[in-house]
Amino acid sequence: MSTELIDLSNALARETDRAAASIVAVHTEARGSSSGVVWHSGIIVTAEHALRRDEEIHVTLPDGRIVAATLAGRDSSTDIAVLKCAEAVSPLGETSDASAIKPGSLVLVVGRTRASGPVAALGAVSLVAHERRTWLGAALTPYVRLDVGLQPTAVGGAVIDAYGRAVGIATPRFARFGAIAVPASTVNRVVDALLKTGHIPHGYLGVGLHPIRLPEGLRQALQRNEKTAAMVVEVEPDGPAHKAGIMIGDLLTSFGAHPITRVEDVHALLAAEAIGKPVMVKLVRGGAAQEATIMVGERAHGGV
Repeated sequence: MSTELIDLSNALARETDRAAASIVAVHTEARGSSSGVVWHSGIIVTAEHALRRDEEIHVTLPDGRIVAATLAGRDSSTDIAVLKCAEAVSPLGETSDASAIKPGSLVLVVGRTRASGPVAALGAVSLVAHERRTWLGAALTPYVRLDVGLQPTAVGGAVIDAYGRAVGIATPRFARFGAIAVPASTVNRVVDALLKTGHIPHGYLGVGLHPIRLPEGLRQALQRNEKTAAMVVEVEPDGPAHKAGIMIGDLLTSFGAHPITRVEDVHALLAAEAIGKPVMVKLVRGGAAQEATIMVGERAHGGV
């Protein structure tokens, strides 16, 4: 084996050991676990979707002790959950500006299993987009996709760059393949909000939506270039949309000044600042164009 490969191998092993001192295993069931990162002393960040319940949460610390942790809050829109654990006292350290990372850069995902210790996976950054919204409307700025084989036990682990800094938290949640790094800037924002209020506020209309392709004749009648809209398939009783007169079968074509071409468009417009404000929506009912004003409500854990 060449000296260069030996040096690289040794460097990766050292970096894994260093990062693993701040990585815990998170378990809520008799078998299986995911990973968590000691983000601040006493504060652990993990992947929200991998946290099966809100109570009876335990973590395996780097020294092998199994201790209890309590849920401070969770946000499905960014796949971040925050745990409190007084015994988790070794924060990961310096974070990276994910917007400066380049496609092709090597990254190391470091996690921990509840029984076997640290786990690591080496991969590359395959895509960096300035911003991309998750299907629940949260903006990941930037969106960093990873070409890495992510084991279930490593979900929620740390993504480390070549300088040993934390790019973010690893999750497969918002990637069609591989994984992404929820950037450290997003993690910091969500951690601060969850520790303060216990939840991330999201706007709420009280409807179920399904994308639908508009017939050519209807598009021409509406003088609309976009080929798709969102059909209302469910209206929650006494929800904001119900109070505004929205009905099952309505086709929503615009939300405020923004055209609706897919369900994610609505999610993206239901940020916290929209809560409590009226918004005018354009819709088609029975082939006729109409308008309605909806007062945006709040749902703590997302939703439309």
